Amino acid sequence: MKKYLLATSVLLLPLLNFAQEATKGIDEKVNDAFMPFAVWWEGLILTSVPIAGLSVPLVVILLVAGATFFTVYFKFPSITRFPTAISTVRGKYVDIEKHGVAKLYDNEEPLDVDDIQRTIRDESAAGEVSHFQALATAVSGTVGLGNIAGVAVAIAMGGPGATFWMIICGLLGMATKFVECTLGVKYRDVGDDGTIYGGPMYYLSKGLKSRGMTGLGKVLAGVFAVLCVGASFGGGNAFQSNQATVQISSLIGLEGGSNGFIIGIILAVLVGIVIIGGIKRIAKITEKIVPFMAGIYVLASLIIIFANISYIDDAFGLIFKGAFSPMAGLGGFMGVLIVGFQRAAFSNEAGAGSAAIAHSAVKTKYPASEGVVALLEPFIDTVVICTMTALVIIFFNIDGANMQSVFEYGAVEGSNVLISATGEQIGGVDLTSEAFDSVIPGFSYVLTIAIVLFAFSTMISWSYYGLQSWKYLFGRGQVADLLYKILFLVFVIIGAAATLDAVIKFSDAMILALVFPNMLGLLLLFPRVRDEMKRYLDAISKKQEALEEGHEDLSKHL
Repeated sequence: MKKYLLATSVLLLPLLNFAQEATKGIDEKVNDAFMPFAVWWEGLILTSVPIAGLSVPLVVILLVAGATFFTVYFKFPSITRFPTAISTVRGKYVDIEKHGVAKLYDNEEPLDVDDIQRTIRDESAAGEVSHFQALATAVSGTVGLGNIAGVAVAIAMGGPGATFWMIICGLLGMATKFVECTLGVKYRDVGDDGTIYGGPMYYLSKGLKSRGMTGLGKVLAGVFAVLCVGASFGGGNAFQSNQATVQISSLIGLEGGSNGFIIGIILAVLVGIVIIGGIKRIAKITEKIVPFMAGIYVLASLIIIFANISYIDDAFGLIFKGAFSPMAGLGGFMGVLIVGFQRAAFSNEAGAGSAAIAHSAVKTKYPASEGVVALLEPFIDTVVICTMTALVIIFFNIDGANMQSVFEYGAVEGSNVLISATGEQIGGVDLTSEAFDSVIPGFSYVLTIAIVLFAFSTMISWSYYGLQSWKYLFGRGQVADLLYKILFLVFVIIGAAATLDAVIKFSDAMILALVFPNMLGLLLLFPRVRDEMKRYLDAISKKQEALEEGHEDLSKHL
């Protein structure tokens, strides 16, 4: 398969180059024509209401309010269920998840290990990937430029105090991920060949049908699926390939144009090799890429943190002080809070429902087992990686001689850049890059590789999200499957070669639009999550009681 894809790309390259030359300037014309609609759509999704003199997007209010409710209702699962999540990812309960606790531990006569091994072939739980693979796939869809450039934007606009509210929003988002991913497994479909079909489309339609809201469920599911397909082509694909191309071109000193087109072809071939294999191949790739790229980024962050360890108390002092007593020019307390919450919500996508599509494919008989695993996702994405990025930037901006900021935070209202006394401006990914380079010379090159890997993993994860939504809308046939994958790869090339800012703006807003149908469904279905959590915790308790009575831990043999 790889040889055929490579040969095809080589044969098509001259034709594609000709097509690009023939269509030079078309992207700008499309951009100009589409921009008014894109601005309208973005404005609609980001419709704001005034709070404390500030305009707060309704989508952010919905995300934060829903997350806060779930956190309180489920008794702070981000803390109380964290140990269970770690144990589940490590495979401590894999035996009961495959076979059910009643079969293994709720018997007067314990089963022999050999008997258990023989049952694996024909009685294991439905699913296609492990807990870790599902988590890696979902994390790869959220960890990316939001953690690198997004944090820089938050700090530039809201100062160090925005970091505190990003952490709080990440902790609250853990409860939302727990709810949506538990529902994703509970209401998934299993095909005759064992293929899993899951996500908000299914728990909105099937879950609301079980509550007598069939019509509402179908409408919400359909709306979500359409938005998710659009988001997969735009924010989850074209935007990612565009940013990866910009970084690659900058690294090797090339301009855009045909170079971007060629880079797009290469990216499309690489993405195609992965996505043609389906969720199993995607999971195998992401379980390697995500720990690798996150490991490099975290290691570099730790090096900088330890190199500035003498300023660690000053950095956290600025974070806490800025969270409640913001410096002049930041728009006050509510301004800092809103900036932090908004950037965190955009970063971890808790409430958008996209991650539930990946988590639905896990092998388990207990939906809540994947729900507790999913709550680790915002913790990794926002609480850990975003906080480390923030500390690196804060250290970069501390003048050790007099403990003053080199660049002024929030110097211009609404500005997403830092401004020095001499008028020098810096922001976004450049700010993060310079912060790393200040301690690790040349790390900007490594950061470029990390950004490309982030973009690549995001694209392959979103290809799966979009494909599942596409199948929900157009059926599960091979022709529909192939058509979506071809369109997805075309958008990889478009994103790399074009400057369709309006299309990307429109598609990016689609990711946020997913919140409206998804959160409405979560608020109607959360009692089902409570029942599933009780069932899973009861199963764990029965296993622990059996082990205390001398029963062998059968998870060691699976």
